[in-house]
Amino acid sequence: MSKMSFSYGLSLFFMSVIPGAWRRTAAGAGLLASDGTVAPTIFAEMSAAAARTGAINLGQGFPDEDGPAEVLEAARSAIANGANQYPPGRGIPDLLEAISAHQHRFYGLDVDPASEVIVTAGATEALTATLLALIDGPEDEVVVFEPYYDSYAAAVALAGARLRTVPLRAPDFQPDLEQLAASVTDRTRIILINDPHNPTGAVFGRGVLEEVVRLAEKHDAIIVTDEVYEHLAFDSPHTPIATLPGAAERTLTISSAGKTFSTTGWKIGWVHGPAALITAVLTVKQYLTYVNGSAFQPAIAVGLRMDDSYFTGAAAVLARKHEILGDGLRAAGFTVHAPQGGYFTVADATALGGADAAAFCRALPERAGVVAIPLTAFVSESNRHEYSGLVRFAACKRVDVLEEAAVRLARFSV
Repeated sequence: MSKMSFSYGLSLFFMSVIPGAWRRTAAGAGLLASDGTVAPTIFAEMSAAAARTGAINLGQGFPDEDGPAEVLEAARSAIANGANQYPPGRGIPDLLEAISAHQHRFYGLDVDPASEVIVTAGATEALTATLLALIDGPEDEVVVFEPYYDSYAAAVALAGARLRTVPLRAPDFQPDLEQLAASVTDRTRIILINDPHNPTGAVFGRGVLEEVVRLAEKHDAIIVTDEVYEHLAFDSPHTPIATLPGAAERTLTISSAGKTFSTTGWKIGWVHGPAALITAVLTVKQYLTYVNGSAFQPAIAVGLRMDDSYFTGAAAVLARKHEILGDGLRAAGFTVHAPQGGYFTVADATALGGADAAAFCRALPERAGVVAIPLTAFVSESNRHEYSGLVRFAACKRVDVLEEAAVRLARFSV
């Protein structure tokens, strides 16, 4: 059976979620500790350390400033006017139309709002529903670039597929195209891209995107692209892979409002692509959250229609915050890998005794009053040695917070 025939893997998914199978799958995904309890994440651990010590939390990627007033007011208005019950399963028509118009306005993509878009509970649900829908069985492989956002490995494991990684190495964090080609085979069901990239801040070059499309065509694979930082690229406008020749018919594009409008808690995301693929994803999504964010959906429709100046301004403000953070890190003795987009700056702590980044980050709240996350939290266990000295800092905070963090780090280096 051709992989593009989309049997969706739903029967496999529902048959496998029995207690024993769930335990094995969750353990494989790192979701369960050896005693069967929920495994703590480094993010929860470091946030707890920030609360305990009073350290500035540059670990988790959420802003400490509200989004645009027009968007917030639209949510309040929606609540006051009764948008408090279940919205339609695909999303409210106004938001579907706004997503379609946004994709055409910024990228020239023609997206049918009635059949080629779904509103989801953030990009994480969009990704998970997509993998659960399109994975056929344990022989399927999902190729990801490593380091990768931590939910990717968990979602791949829950879908019952195999994870194959392509390394992104400092300083530019671009993949080696020969390694990429060797990793994509006829067993590859999905090539999963995050661009701009979390945690490295890289933006993939045109040649990388073209090679992904070539390999997907050659091996009849689906491209799934996570573009939540699409409006936060600093050096040049974002290029969705779906705009490349031959890509749109096999690409599912995922994004969300949280990063663009500083509304991460609202969890309004979306996925668009060919109608047959979207129908498959919707089939799974309806058994996850069913629907969400009734009053937030019209507010995000308002946000997506805002003037271009909002989007360019948001990127410029974040770029300046990265400069402030980067200057502070350099003054403290870190080697900084300046990002091209997104919320995060990666720095090498080896010169400061941080060759073991995890141990370094656990000591940093007490020693410097700042919290960060080791890049090894985003890497398969067998490959962690390649990223052992690298640390991720979030720049999506108020300027005064970043300036204070820079002062604390400078004192730490003395």
